[in-house]
This record gives sequence, structure tokens and C-alpha cells, in this order.
Amino acid sequence: MTKVLFICHGNICRSPMAEYLLKYKVKQLGYEKEFIIESKATSSEELGNKIHYGTKKILDKYNIDSSAHRARRINKDDYYNFDYIICMDEYNVYNCKKVFNDVDGKIKLLLEYANINRSISDPWYTGNFIKTEEDINIGLDAFINYFFKEKSY
Repeated sequence: MTKVLFICHGNICRSPMAEYLLKYKVKQLGYEKEFIIESKATSSEELGNKIHYGTKKILDKYNIDSSAHRARRINKDDYYNFDYIICMDEYNVYNCKKVFNDVDGKIKLLLEYANINRSISDPWYTGNFIKTEEDINIGLDAFINYFFKEKSY
């Protein structure tokens, strides 16, 4: 069982979009039982809140039900409970490294898997959920390719 944790600032826009889209993609590939996929925040600002309506609108295009999602915050145990800790931007990486001692090098930016050295912009500020979806899909597709090559499926 492979455990993946996506992280953004509030856990209402980018990280749940990545969580639900990766769940969707691995299900399409027939590997949904091989993964545990979750998302959390580095801040406490949105704790308990539902997914942002802009993210919900994106997920609705795929007929993905995200109604049970509530924003949660990372804790020290997450480092040991997940195999991959994937952040949406450098700020999240910095905050994760303050909580986790990244001795195993688990903390990465999502777009690193696509050999792109930049963050995924926060649609909370930009309002551009479609651009965020595009970037997340690029990162997720690259992660899936990396994962299946790494694990020799």
C-alpha cells in the first residue's frame, strides 16, 4: 500500500484538488486499492472547512464527490505515516520542514515530478482554478509515470 499526502496552505483548494484527481486517475488505471491518498494544510486558517467552490467546480467536471472533505492540518506523525509528501509550493515545503525532519527526502513539490521547477499557483489568490487544474494534472501524470517506473508495475 502506497500512501500519498498532498499539502497546501489551507487544504481547501490545491491539495484536495490533487488528492481527488489522483484518486480518480489511479481508479481509472485499476490501482485504487494500492493507494491511500489524502491532503492536509500547513496552516490552521481553514480547519474544518469544506473544499472551496472553485475546486468543487473542477472536481464536478470529473463527477468526483468531495462532499466529505474537511480541511485538516499536518502533524508530526504524518511524516512516518506517508510514503510521499507532495507540496504545492515552496512556502508549504518550508513549513513542512519546520514540522518534519525530512531525513528520507520525502518532501517534494508536485511539479518536480515533471522536471518543472516552480510552484502551483494558489487559486485562492489568482482566482484561476483552471490553470491550477492544468498544473496539477501535469504534476499528477508525471508522478504516476515516476511511481510506476519506480515500482516496476
